[in-house]
Amino acid sequence: MGLPSRGAAAAGLGPESAVVRPGPPVVVPNPIPTLPPEGAAPGSSRVPGMVLKAFFPTCCASADSGLLLGRWVPEQSSAVVLAVAHFPFVPIQVRMLLARVQQAGRVGLAVLGTWCHHRQEPEESLGHFLEGLGAIFSHEPWLQLCRGRDGWSWSCKATRRQTPPSAATVGEDQIMLILYDQRKVLLSRLHPPAVLPDRQAGDAPASAGGLAAVFDTVARSEALFRSDRFDGGPVRLSHWQSEGVEASILVELAKWASGPVCLLLASLLSLISAASACRVFGLWPLSFLWSKLSTCGQLRHRLEQLSLVFSTQKARSPAQLMRKANVLVSVLLDVTLGLLLLSWLHRQDRIGQLADALIPVADHVAEELQHLLQWLMGAPAGLKMNRALDQVLGRFFLYHIHLWISYIHLMSPFIERILWHVGLLACLGLTVALSVLSDTLALLTFHIYCFYVYGARLYRLKTHGLSALWRLFRGKKWNVLRQRVDSCSYDLDQLFVGTLLFTVLLFLLPTTALYYLVFTLLRLLVVTVQGLIHLLVDLINSLPLYSLGLRLCRPYRLAAGVKFRVLEREPGRPLRLLMQINPLPYSRVVNTYRLPSCGCHPQHSWGSLCRRLFFGELIYPWRQRGDKQD
Repeated sequence: MGLPSRGAAAAGLGPESAVVRPGPPVVVPNPIPTLPPEGAAPGSSRVPGMVLKAFFPTCCASADSGLLLGRWVPEQSSAVVLAVAHFPFVPIQVRMLLARVQQAGRVGLAVLGTWCHHRQEPEESLGHFLEGLGAIFSHEPWLQLCRGRDGWSWSCKATRRQTPPSAATVGEDQIMLILYDQRKVLLSRLHPPAVLPDRQAGDAPASAGGLAAVFDTVARSEALFRSDRFDGGPVRLSHWQSEGVEASILVELAKWASGPVCLLLASLLSLISAASACRVFGLWPLSFLWSKLSTCGQLRHRLEQLSLVFSTQKARSPAQLMRKANVLVSVLLDVTLGLLLLSWLHRQDRIGQLADALIPVADHVAEELQHLLQWLMGAPAGLKMNRALDQVLGRFFLYHIHLWISYIHLMSPFIERILWHVGLLACLGLTVALSVLSDTLALLTFHIYCFYVYGARLYRLKTHGLSALWRLFRGKKWNVLRQRVDSCSYDLDQLFVGTLLFTVLLFLLPTTALYYLVFTLLRLLVVTVQGLIHLLVDLINSLPLYSLGLRLCRPYRLAAGVKFRVLEREPGRPLRLLMQINPLPYSRVVNTYRLPSCGCHPQHSWGSLCRRLFFGELIYPWRQRGDKQD
């Protein structure tokens, strides 16, 4: 019977403990009074209805008749249907199930109404039976969703029970039926869009809040989807996993084995971190190398990545889980590329070939520098230089080149062994190998760096001297304490000596500036190559590969919003829409999930760079923004 029988009532079983089964129609008083027609008596009243939004999962469209379980969102006038409870059931068990889900997900669930699928049951019998369930499960409003035998015709009705002093009246609301894919909504993460250019600042949060309520309700009700039709529980449900809970033996084994492995690796990484923080590494030579070499910085960054991946702490939010997955995929890809590079280097003795080609390349670079210095010691581009200073600077730099060539030839027997041992670092990742390449380039061009430093120091000394002597001619001086220019009176001897020094520095400035310009261009060339290497390293470290793979293979996992497609819009029938997920654009995926990199190079503007080069300030590729300048 649709309602508890008299025998059940006599035995002391109320509506909460009686088993509800669909049966033949019986003559029972309708617990929900019908609406009076338009020409009813003046004493009758009718409550005007409003438009309600009912989100119904597509997986339940072919389910048998039963109860609609879900959440009512009064702020949005929306009903989010999560599952359909089928007959037979005990009402108290349905309430206990909803209480367990509410306690697990902290979301208020209730019986929203009834679902009728006219596939087997007669329409008249099922209609009277479903109307009687409103007396057991009371909810405002009470939804009644029905699907016809043809599968295309849908009927939706929402009723409200009111008890005014005169007579009970019911107001019927109009329903907008919105079908949604429950699995995609559950697995996706909604990214609320920013304020659109064609909307006001207060319009975006309203729509985003309504969608967030739907996504949050489905995500918090995951405990409801853990039972399928094979469990044999007291309440049989239909949802996206009702045909069988998705699982994988390999995934379960990986979860079971990941705990001890992560604990062991986390302990090992903590020991390595403690050893690297030892006071021995804080001494001057080691601390300088640890802070300046790119390889040390990349190894420190790799240690942080591994500590994050093998951490035993569970991710507290989807953002932390996504970051850990991005770091894991980035490390795996980096190590894979490093192993491929290592296998390529050790195949066909390419390390020996590289060591044999390194000495001729260094000799060729040294010869080109010698030709350049000999050209500067003459009349470069027809310019008249100070011959004495030109010869002194040229011989000074030629002597340094001679020392560098001698050093390279002295190290030539050990270069192949050094390259073989350094190449083993590629097993830690391609980024470590690229950092080693950047440091090797810096070591091989150390003489160019020395030439640049000598020229920059000499040029800066002369420019500072000229600026100080120019202030002397104007009767000014630089106040070191107040950091400003003050007036000052000079005697005749000071002005005479200042004039001589100003004349000497002014005529020697073109020769110094020419050497500084040439070696600065060479230094900028080396820094540009190192910058390209570091850009590639930062790209590998910061690119969210896992998020990009999700966007490519499963775009619904990263939702930027939703769009609606009209399925049915006919007079006399409810408006039926299909909610589809709009994926997040690739550019926003990269900006949202971009990983922090180990890059410590300042982002100088072109104006700042030109100013530093004009005044002879040194350009350090490793210089931080807050470091002290020389």
